[in-house]
Amino acid sequence: METVIKVEKLYKIYNETGVEVKAINGIDLEIKEGEFTAIVGPSGSGKTTLLNMIGGLDNPTSGIVEVGGVLLNEMSSSQLIDFRKNNIGFIFQSYNLIPVLTAKENVEFVMQLQGRSKKECSQRAIELLEAVGLGDRINSRPAKLSGGQQQRVAVARALASNPRFILADEPTANLDSKSTENLLDIMLKLNQKEKATFVFSSHDQRVVNKARRVIVVEDGKIINDDANN
Repeated sequence: METVIKVEKLYKIYNETGVEVKAINGIDLEIKEGEFTAIVGPSGSGKTTLLNMIGGLDNPTSGIVEVGGVLLNEMSSSQLIDFRKNNIGFIFQSYNLIPVLTAKENVEFVMQLQGRSKKECSQRAIELLEAVGLGDRINSRPAKLSGGQQQRVAVARALASNPRFILADEPTANLDSKSTENLLDIMLKLNQKEKATFVFSSHDQRVVNKARRVIVVEDGKIINDDANN
């Protein structure tokens, strides 16, 4: 399997109050194509910071972040925006759906930014919403959907642009047990069908149980990497 995410000697240091804090402290990591990986650790461990740097949402203090053969830390802001738009799907804890748009329109939005045809956007959105069990709610706005349904829309939206990478930050934090199990099963199936590489940041044991690889982060360092989970 090809290595598609690689970080070397990665540091993220904050010094806002005159006290140096190493949020990421010299991490080396490789993730292969198609992996379903969870980065876990307590609050403040650095897992979300690591995920954000892999996604190009945050810049390292030093070190290398290579995603899909591209060095993110050598890109300009506009280049990063284009790279994320075409290669990375994000799933956030807070869903981040656009309230005035329907489920279908939320999923179509990223494809419209890519310049795809109206017909292609519509077909892909319907296909993905059916895949996440929301074929009967395509015209519902977020306010008319439950938390679990909104997160499933967010999953469909993340996959809409055919990204190589799906980065999910605490995607189950606001969901009950049944919604969490359903969502994780959906993402596993989509991982297998779409061949996208999934990386989660989570402290949810249910996510850990589903992941094929579990990376434990503490105090900005990887303290355990179980590739046979």
